[in-house]
Amino acid sequence: MDIRRMAWRNLWRNRRRTLVTVGAMTLALFVMILYQALMQGMLHDMERGVLEVEIGDLQIHAAGYLDSPSIYTVIEDQGSLLEALRSAGYRASPRLVGGSLVAAAESAAGALLRGLDLAHDPTVSEISTKVAKGEWLDESDPTGVVLGFRLARTLGVDVGAELVALSQATDGSIANELFFVRGILESVGEATDRAAVLLSESAFRAFYVFDEGAHQIIVRRPASVELALAEIEVSELAPTLDVKSWRSLLPTLAAMLDTAKAAIQFVSVIVYIAIGILILNAMLMAVFERVRELGVLKALGVEPRQVWSLIIVESAFQTVLAVAVGLLLATPSLWYLVRFGVNTGPLAGTGVMGMTFMAIWRAVVTPATIGWPIVILLIIVFIAVLYPARKAARISPVEAMRYQ
Repeated sequence: MDIRRMAWRNLWRNRRRTLVTVGAMTLALFVMILYQALMQGMLHDMERGVLEVEIGDLQIHAAGYLDSPSIYTVIEDQGSLLEALRSAGYRASPRLVGGSLVAAAESAAGALLRGLDLAHDPTVSEISTKVAKGEWLDESDPTGVVLGFRLARTLGVDVGAELVALSQATDGSIANELFFVRGILESVGEATDRAAVLLSESAFRAFYVFDEGAHQIIVRRPASVELALAEIEVSELAPTLDVKSWRSLLPTLAAMLDTAKAAIQFVSVIVYIAIGILILNAMLMAVFERVRELGVLKALGVEPRQVWSLIIVESAFQTVLAVAVGLLLATPSLWYLVRFGVNTGPLAGTGVMGMTFMAIWRAVVTPATIGWPIVILLIIVFIAVLYPARKAARISPVEAMRYQ
């Protein structure tokens, strides 16, 4: 008996049932692939915004700085450490941090001044590419600063506006300076959006009379080095300093990302279980409608395992059709979502636990994005069809002839 030919013919004896079953599997696969791609894109953008714009893979601080941040708690001789890190294959750049009161016209707000090494900061952060208005910092313009967009909105300033900063210098004197808004960032993260005033390292040192040291060093690891191993290696290069990965610095965020990734798979399984129930019902109906036919086959000497195989092959054909059509429909949709994305509208810039929604929500496609939905579909279909196949294989020819 040619099981494959018979299975294929059986599918189209009841076209409506076959099309409904294949259509349900196709829709589930199509939706799950797009869902996976969009969710992976959202998580990727949020994680990328934290790692590549603000936090980095690792941060180095002086002992006790994270417990009680102070402009006086610094990493001394950061030059030697930076050289050692770069020699070991890590990208690293120092940052200086100090609190200040900033005012423009009739508005004032608390701000966090961040001094950046303009030569090396682009190697660890993409923040220089996130300027929505105006221009990025320039060493030749020591009074030029870049603001977080929420801070700029709070102060009511735009590019070119004057900004007065007032604080206390490290020598005990009053630090005050008139800066000019050189640029305004797009939304990159809650802390930066609400309070960041970015300026060059030299301008920061002049403002605070801060001659030596750095408050933090941002470190980016090579792609081939795992985060845990990078943390160990950097700790060995800075044994007296506090070295933490982004997962240690933001444990809640790390847990949320891990939970969200697990939730993606969980939702996929729930949807496919529903599809499995539909397939189970369809295949049971197919068996009950063909009880006499299957009984005749058994009477003609067809073995139970061949009947079992017949039902399995029928389901396999339906699944292959569903996968083919689902991928055919998903391909142009994925191309559009990766290239153009979805405009998030009013959600753009909304902060969630330190992460920020991007203005354009783009999908991310990896082998797992397509592979996992297909694998889960195959498993669910196989499990769903086992009972109908077993039922068909155990049909008695005598009982089948009497079946009404």
